[in-house]
Amino acid sequence: MSGLDKMKARILEEAQNTAREIIDKAKTDADTAVQAARESAEAEAVKILERARRDAADYGMRVDSSMDMQRKQAVLAAKQDVISGVLKAAYDAVMNLDDEKYFEMLEKLLEKNVLPEAGEIRFSAKDLGRMPAGFPDKIKNITASKGGSLTVSGEPEKMDGGFLLVYGGIEENCTISAVFASKREELSDQVNRLLFG
Repeated sequence: MSGLDKMKARILEEAQNTAREIIDKAKTDADTAVQAARESAEAEAVKILERARRDAADYGMRVDSSMDMQRKQAVLAAKQDVISGVLKAAYDAVMNLDDEKYFEMLEKLLEKNVLPEAGEIRFSAKDLGRMPAGFPDKIKNITASKGGSLTVSGEPEKMDGGFLLVYGGIEENCTISAVFASKREELSDQVNRLLFG
């Protein structure tokens, strides 16, 4: 073998060794990169799984909270329905009192609302028709004891029951529905305490 052939053989051998080293390094780098990618993917998968678990737990808590809120709203609505029913029954009971008890109640209502001045008291057609004979005298006595006077209007008013007091063009609404409306919150609270503690 000539010197040139030896030189070529040595260069070829060095090139093959360098190529092997480059290939080995590339394989090692590739294995390292694949391992790093695998570890990164596994770490990301763990993060995604943890996030999914947290999201599921949060969603579960929101669902529980929403269901609890809906339950509370349903209970509140049911309580309000019961309270409204009790108040309606109380209103109906007042409107259906026998004449004697009904007009006794109107006397008490008049005592609380009469003013010490001259005015007029107005009733519904139903109440004018069933008014006891001595009731106008009771009105006079009650108003006189308070320093005023009322005349009973013969013209019926469109109202459920109770009366209107008119003083110089100003009306004091003492109808049964107005009394219930003005006391609704107070009555609702009392019914709520009685029924639901």
